Amino acid sequence: MSLTISELKVRNVAVIGAGPCGLSAAKELRREGHKVVVFERQGQAGGTWVYNPTVEADPLGSDPSRTIVHSSVYASLRTNLPREIMGFRDYPFVSTGQPYSDSRRFPGHREVFLYINDYATAFGLTELVRFETEVVYAGLVNGKWRVRSRMANGVTVDEIFDAVVVCNGHDTEPRTAEIPGIDAWPGKQMHSHNYRIPDPFRDLVVILIGVGSSALDISMDIAQVAKEVHIASRSAKVGVLGNVSGYDNLKLHPMVEIESVHKDGSVIFNDGSVVLADVILHCTGYKYHLPFLDTNGIVTVEDNCVGPLYKHTFPPALAPWLSFVGLPLMGIGFILYEFQSNWIAGVLSGRIGLPSEEEMMRDVEALYLLLEASGTPKRYTHGIGHCRIEYMDWFAGECGIPGVEEWRKEMYYATKKNYLVRPHAFRDEWEDEDLALKAHEDFAKCRSNGVDRTCIS
Repeated sequence: MSLTISELKVRNVAVIGAGPCGLSAAKELRREGHKVVVFERQGQAGGTWVYNPTVEADPLGSDPSRTIVHSSVYASLRTNLPREIMGFRDYPFVSTGQPYSDSRRFPGHREVFLYINDYATAFGLTELVRFETEVVYAGLVNGKWRVRSRMANGVTVDEIFDAVVVCNGHDTEPRTAEIPGIDAWPGKQMHSHNYRIPDPFRDLVVILIGVGSSALDISMDIAQVAKEVHIASRSAKVGVLGNVSGYDNLKLHPMVEIESVHKDGSVIFNDGSVVLADVILHCTGYKYHLPFLDTNGIVTVEDNCVGPLYKHTFPPALAPWLSFVGLPLMGIGFILYEFQSNWIAGVLSGRIGLPSEEEMMRDVEALYLLLEASGTPKRYTHGIGHCRIEYMDWFAGECGIPGVEEWRKEMYYATKKNYLVRPHAFRDEWEDEDLALKAHEDFAKCRSNGVDRTCIS
């Protein structure tokens, strides 16, 4: 039996982070009737989409005492999903048509930043955010959460909340490869977190480790000015770049990793090939980093697995008073955050029920056993690439809302296929105009319901 509005519980909730995850959480929580405070250490909303040309003093990002630059966005970055499927469902990511806007289907990072801030304005979320206020501690005290925040002037404040929603992102703390002999190697190392523009690599020999979206983008960016660019990856996925034309200086090393490096500058791969390199660029992802969170050991981060978490969201022993939004990797745009946030908000109010702690733990343990049986390393626990649609539709079912639209699913798979065919041009050449038309038909419905970022033709 559903609860009446008067029976829904109102909670005081702290949201940590004002990127797309945190803003989505704030919107859904407030819509459910909760009282919300959002803490954001930067001076503006947007999270990792707040471009900062400054890089950290430690190019590898491994010095814990360094001044941290939050964003990992590089100057040339464009989205790897079309805007139709990247945006929030209740606030379509369409071009504003303004002179300063980037109207491309796969826009640059500034367009995403502007969109996120338009979203915050449209739903009145900015008034909930305390900017330049970093959460330095969040821990349980007598069944409530004590949140200690530090403002830009150094003043700290302690407050008590019923619940905490962690939305601090996961693209700030670099993860690097271990390379035998690296201490004696004379070249330069850096992580893609500190990559911005290709100019510093002019006429150099660069080796990139990794094969994610940023690795492939950066390799082609650097290849415009470098003497040689080598991509090394244990994955066969790097082979897709075999379709790239116009990059004669870009060398591929699929199913290969660095075996050792030496003081003469040589880099030896485990297939026996040797490269004299100037730079090793780690495009090896990031670590989940929760230095402020104190759960008395209930929630831990081990080999980049945050757990135990039911559906990558609630720790069973602390549910629903602690939750996480945006931990899963390889979702489809921002709608995943909407689904998670809707669920969290409904659980906190009592509108949606949770299984018992024991049942949630059994679900978590079943996931761990499945990953172990498939040979999946623990660090990929939060990868949902194989079940992204099912995962989001599960949330929709729990919340009683429509699941992922068919056009959105088809557009995602069409984009993935197009990327494999033309990795260098998939952002500008596509064949899914029919799906884009279906998307805009849906967007027109949003507009008629009062949500309007722009005029939709």
